[in-house]
Amino acid sequence: MRARSRKQRGNAFLEMAFVILPLFAILFAITDFGFAIFIKNTFMHAVREGVRFAVTYRTFGGYGHDDSIKHVVQSQAMGMLGGSANYGKIHVRYYNPATFAEVPENNPGNIVEVSVENFSWGWMAPLWRTSTPLNISARSSDRMESLPGGISPPPR
Repeated sequence: MRARSRKQRGNAFLEMAFVILPLFAILFAITDFGFAIFIKNTFMHAVREGVRFAVTYRTFGGYGHDDSIKHVVQSQAMGMLGGSANYGKIHVRYYNPATFAEVPENNPGNIVEVSVENFSWGWMAPLWRTSTPLNISARSSDRMESLPGGISPPPR
């Protein structure tokens, strides 16, 4: 009887290990993928707010139009795009609506595109997958309408 109970105690520890390891793997995977989706949604919100700011032609004191847009995107990204390294991942581009060719100016009628490109995010717990970071990108665009009274737009 005693030999049998000792074997069962060992089985309980082994069974616990077989249950806890996959359980933690599933919990870490849910957390990882949930946070990656949260980052993507946050960036989508930030670039949408950047485009909404861009079509108003407003600027912040001391900034040009493009830098003001990038500042809005950084402020709406909940600190995930803070710092000068991530500032370069925010792009503002203007396109001709007839040809969709990129143009250098923010004239009325052009399409403005604000994007976050190649934000690299490492997995918190790379259990059974590679530790290759996830590249997250988000973009949004809208048409620049003309200003009332024929006022010219601010410089880039």
